Amino acid sequence: MKFTAGQIRAGRALIGMAQSELAARAGVSVPTVKRAESDSKSSPHVAEDTREKLRAVLEAAGVEFTNGETPGVRLHRKVSRR
Repeated sequence: MKFTAGQIRAGRALIGMAQSELAARAGVSVPTVKRAESDSKSSPHVAEDTREKLRAVLEAAGVEFTNGETPGVRLHRKVSRR
């Protein structure tokens, strides 16, 4: 499933997860998360497998990525923060 930089940002914000926590849980660097969340056409490309790691972490935390005419995110279940 395709998803956007905005969906990554929104999903992380929805559950109150810092970029550093997402990076640690996905096993990537904070600059990688920042690039993945960037809408800038000039930003370096983030590998598809890295984007999938970020998505998997967010989904495990309760974020559901939605598609259709207006891609977005929603909370799939109540978030339990530790």
